[in-house]
Parts: sequence; structure tokens; C-alpha cells
Amino acid sequence: MMTDPIMSLDTAMLTILAAHVGLTIGTLSRHLHKRPDLRPLVNRLLRFETVGIYLLTERGHGLDAFNIETTATETPEGFIINTPREEAYKFMPASTPAFGIPKVALVMARLIADGQDRGSRFFIVPICNEQEMFKGIESIRLGARPGASPLDFSITRFNHVHVPLSALVSSNIYDHSLPNSPLEAWWDEVWRIPIGTLAVAGPWISSIKAAAFIAGRYSMHRSLVGKGMNPIPIITFRTQQWPIAHATTVGLVMSNWFPMMTKHSGDKTLDHRVRHGLAVIAKATIGRHFQRCLPEVAERCGAQGTFEHNYMARMENDGKGVIIAEGDVLTLCIRLFSELLLQRYKMPLPDPSESLLARHAASILEENLTLLSSLREGHRSQSFNSLILPQAELAVESMGHALAYSAGLKSGLPKPILDVYECAVIRRDPAWYSENAGLTRILQRIREDEAIISMLPHLDTYLNNLAIEDYVPVPIISDEAWKEYYGVMPVFTGNAIPIINQVQAML
Repeated sequence: MMTDPIMSLDTAMLTILAAHVGLTIGTLSRHLHKRPDLRPLVNRLLRFETVGIYLLTERGHGLDAFNIETTATETPEGFIINTPREEAYKFMPASTPAFGIPKVALVMARLIADGQDRGSRFFIVPICNEQEMFKGIESIRLGARPGASPLDFSITRFNHVHVPLSALVSSNIYDHSLPNSPLEAWWDEVWRIPIGTLAVAGPWISSIKAAAFIAGRYSMHRSLVGKGMNPIPIITFRTQQWPIAHATTVGLVMSNWFPMMTKHSGDKTLDHRVRHGLAVIAKATIGRHFQRCLPEVAERCGAQGTFEHNYMARMENDGKGVIIAEGDVLTLCIRLFSELLLQRYKMPLPDPSESLLARHAASILEENLTLLSSLREGHRSQSFNSLILPQAELAVESMGHALAYSAGLKSGLPKPILDVYECAVIRRDPAWYSENAGLTRILQRIREDEAIISMLPHLDTYLNNLAIEDYVPVPIISDEAWKEYYGVMPVFTGNAIPIINQVQAML
């Protein structure tokens, strides 16, 4: 579902479905075998008669969602859901009745039993019907996100809302005991988040492919007149060729790699930490590729690239929200890299001898292992914070680059595609390749030149291989498409005559 190209064109829909299917239905699904009473709700959700939302983070607790403050106090009849202060308001999920459909939420709250905090659990709380909020629940609609697909992002508050005992999301609704390991129990409650970390990266790939295709086709028909009389397509210029070749190769390499990562991430024979680590690597790698490719190709389309009807500006704005969804990329990288340096587990990376990119990934990890061993106070020191953490994202991305390139080699992707991709990755850390692979700056430029030259004769084929054309009927793509769009634009005319004041010189 998440890799369907339509997802990249409507991020509001993507956001709704990610929470509805991936988080709400997904969380409930684990308990259905012991909780048949949940089946009617799940069936309504599957029929989209009710929209499911996921209320986990709070205004004052984003990255530290383990420390939420919303409470669910046990009573003889069930639980009372309450928001103790403004910082505990649930932040962002769309909870208003604005679109005329009932909504139900999975609300993360601290279970209070016999006056004791028993840890965080999810509770099923009906939010609104087609017209209004349910009693005791307030939804404060947030301001719009500039340039992004519209959605009723909100702040949600609970004022002593009563729910039955069956509202507890658990296979055993009578078990209110304190977990032996609260943090581990919390991660078990939010088990769908790591799956979502990987899933939300899927639409980015389609966005990269769409931008590459739009800019590529535009550059092939957009021309200028130079010294001669014949128009020259702007794709002739290397400054135009590189961003389009870059985005095209990234789209093809990522779309080849992503299904393999989903397979590994779902492999239950792997340590769950490794599975989550693979999801983090995929999201970080694809997300940062997206953030580099989209602005680059949009800029090469000039003023037309800034208009919403040509898709790229909106896709770029929409993608910014996904960087944070299902885990902020930088924070995820910091956690993963720290655990790898502490050698709590290992990621299944390609052998360093397989490629230059694999060698780079292994080297970055080894350099930081050596650096960590030299720190007197280890990972708790200020030096770890200052010297190692800033390298976390680069290191995690390098693992993704190596894995994606390896997947491309094994799948037999064309050599020009892999060569341009390798050059694009080298640009991320040119100093390492100069210091460790003998590639001076001029040799890196020559390597890029050779890769682009080998790719250009096949560019039209590679653009078609993106398989995205049917999803991007934009005016910029051809003269014919522009004339069709131009023909339906509003036209303003009139018969007003300007008054021209005579200007007289004065001595």
C-alpha cells in the first residue's frame, strides 16, 4: 500500500491511512485471538466506517514519549482518562469532526491502580461522531502547514472521560500489574512504531521518481537559443544532467532495495532490535536522498518548478513532515549508532571488499569504535556527545548506501545506474574517499563525468523504467501538456482605458 505511487501525491491521505491501518488496526490485531469483543470495532475500521487515530505523543513529550502524563485511573466501572495539564495534551493527530466521519483513538495513558502508576497502556476512546466531539473531549485545531496537503491536525484534551474496562488494549484486561521492565513493556505497547518507521519511507521513493521523471522530460523539451539559430535542449548542459541523473538513479536503486528491506524487517528469526535497526537505516537513507534530490531537480525547472500544479514544491513540503513521523530521523540514528558502538548487536552489512561504499560504511563504524574506546567516561561523557553523536546520521546513512548498492549489484541493475549512484554517495563524504580511496577532488569529478557519459544514452529508457508517468500528468512535462493546461486557465479581460498624465519639464 505504502509503495503505491498515489501515496506520494496526497500526503494527507497517506497520514490518515498510516495511522488508521498501520497503527490503530495493527495494534488491535495482536489481541483479536483473545479479545473477540474487539472484532466489531476492527471490522468497522476495515470498512472505513470509522477512522482510527493514534494518540501517543504529547505537546510536552515528543521524543521522550515514555514520560507522557495523561492518566487512566482505575475505577470499579472502568477507567477515567484525564489530561492533567496543557503540556500533556495529545499533539498533532487529526481529531476534529471536520470531515464528517466518526473517529476512535488509541490513547496512550499511564494506568493508575490503587494510587500506583502501573506504566503506560493504550486505551480505546471514541473521539467524535459525524458532527461533534464526545463529552469531555476537546480538539483544538492547529494552524495549517504551509504548502502541504490539508489535514485537521489538532491538539486533543481529555477531561475526566469515562471508558469501560474493555477499553484497555490488552489480551488480558484484568492484568493491571506493574511490568518488571517498564521501558521494555512500553516498547512492546508501541510495537507498530518500528514497522511504521520503515513503511512511511515508501512514498518518498515514489516522490523521488516523480521528480526525476518530471524534470527529465521537461529538460528534454525545454530549449534555448545559443550562438546558432537552432534551439538547444537544456538537458545538453551538465548542470542539468547531474541532478536528473542523480534523482533517476536514486529512484531506481531505492525502489529495488526497499522490498528487500521490508522482507528483512519482517523476518521474525532476526533479533527485533536488528529488525528495527534495518527500518531506521532505510528511513534515514531514503529520507535524506529525498531531501537532496527534490530541491535540486525542482530548482533546475526554474520558476515552473515552484508551482503546485507541477507537484514538486508540494511533494517537497509534504516530505518534511514524514522526516518526523514514526520517529525523528536524527534521533533514530543517534539511538541506533550508540547501540552499535556499545556492541549490543550488529547489523547485517555487506563485506567491505564488496564495494567502495561497503568499505566506507565499515570504516566509519570502526573509526568511532576506536574513538569511543579512547574516551575515559565512555558513552556517558561529554566527548561522546560532542564527537560521536554528530556522526550518527552520516554513519547510519553510509550503511544504507552500502546495503542499497549491494542489493543493486545482486539484482543486476545497469552499471551506469550503479556508477552514478556511487558518485552521488561519494559526494556525501568526499574527504574520506580522498583520504582512504585515493580519490582526489579532481578524480572524483572525472569519475562523475565518466558515469554521466555512460548513463546519458539510456536516460530516456531509465526515465520510463521509473514507471511513474501515469501518476504525474503535469503541465511542465511537455509543450502539449502545457497548452492543454493553459487552455483552461482563467482569463481576465476588460475595456478600461488608462489615464495618462502628461509630464512637463520645469525649469
